[in-house]
Amino acid sequence: MPKFKYKVRELSGEETAGEMDAADRFAVAANLRGEGKSVISVEDVKSGFSFNMDAINVLLSRVKTQHLIVFAHNLSAMMKAGLSLSRGLTILERQTKNPAFKKTIKTLIDEISRGSTLSAGMAKFPKVFSPIFVSMVRAGEESGGLSDSLLVVGDQLEKSYLLKKKIKGAMIYPSVVLVALIVIGVLMFIYVVPTLASTFKELNTELPTSTKIIIGLSDFLSNHLLIGVLIVAGVVAGFVMALRTKQGRRAFEFSLFRLPVIGSLVRQSNAARTARTLSSLLSSGVDMLEAINITKDVLQNSYYKEVMTLAGERVQKGIPLSSVFAENEYIYPLLVGDMVEVGEETGKLSQMLLNVALFYENEVDEATKNMSTIIEPILMVVIGASVGFFAVSMISPMYSVMSNI
Repeated sequence: MPKFKYKVRELSGEETAGEMDAADRFAVAANLRGEGKSVISVEDVKSGFSFNMDAINVLLSRVKTQHLIVFAHNLSAMMKAGLSLSRGLTILERQTKNPAFKKTIKTLIDEISRGSTLSAGMAKFPKVFSPIFVSMVRAGEESGGLSDSLLVVGDQLEKSYLLKKKIKGAMIYPSVVLVALIVIGVLMFIYVVPTLASTFKELNTELPTSTKIIIGLSDFLSNHLLIGVLIVAGVVAGFVMALRTKQGRRAFEFSLFRLPVIGSLVRQSNAARTARTLSSLLSSGVDMLEAINITKDVLQNSYYKEVMTLAGERVQKGIPLSSVFAENEYIYPLLVGDMVEVGEETGKLSQMLLNVALFYENEVDEATKNMSTIIEPILMVVIGASVGFFAVSMISPMYSVMSNI
């Protein structure tokens, strides 16, 4: 039978430790509670050398957004049903299959058993629980509406997750087509063009410039494929490294605003994310300045971070939040500033922000649905131009030879 070590608080308030044989740690906790003791922690006792697979699983697993959404919604539902926080966390810990998240929830249970708060326990896991998650839970604890705050943060995470998923999904089709076009092009340069090039060489005909370019590129790829792959990898790595610099990231974000379809999608998605995050925080009772600072951390685009920084400075001076959005119409749609102004005038700012979020989330949904229809003809033009250039470059020398016969 497995052995477990435990820590308990006696009726006198003194903390003691010991070991016990039991089927599992839940049986240990039940036995200790039956003796009138308050359980602080129960852990497995490893005897001798053993291959700790559980620790490896924890290191390899990652807590995903889906896990947090289910966690927030289920914990909120159990607390509304009358279960205590520790009991709800215990049930979720037993239900969770993800090793890393299971360990995290177990630590939260231990923190609460020691008299700490849920938000304080979550703050110890910044890679799992974001600042917005911790702040909304803390606000719920202070206001006595923790279950409502968990429901709101679960909805907020779900909407943000779906928004990202729709945008990424819309990019899959053009990405697959472009990758397939590049692969087919490389294969033709390696296997098809050399055959035609040898024919042109035997005929000793004058080749057009475009044909010389294609043959030169084909010779390079045929003889130095590894170098070509390394060059492409170097270009990609250089682009990624440039994006990690402030100037490179700024230039990339600036170019996104100027793209025909992508620019509108960037504005609408960031407007939705800003409005929903602010609405969720304010409705949970988070202070305006703290809500603005957390929203700034949630946003990834540096242009929107700067607007939120300016918003914090303006609000601190007593200037309405709507003025900041109105002055930055080039990145925030005009409707955002107008709706925020109405919310400030009516005292229903969080509700107006929620309406803005819902509106632009629907706009992004429609845009992503229509994106394949918009991009498809553009891709056809690109593919047609590429194939046409290749065909004309390789066929025109043949017509030249035939005309000289």
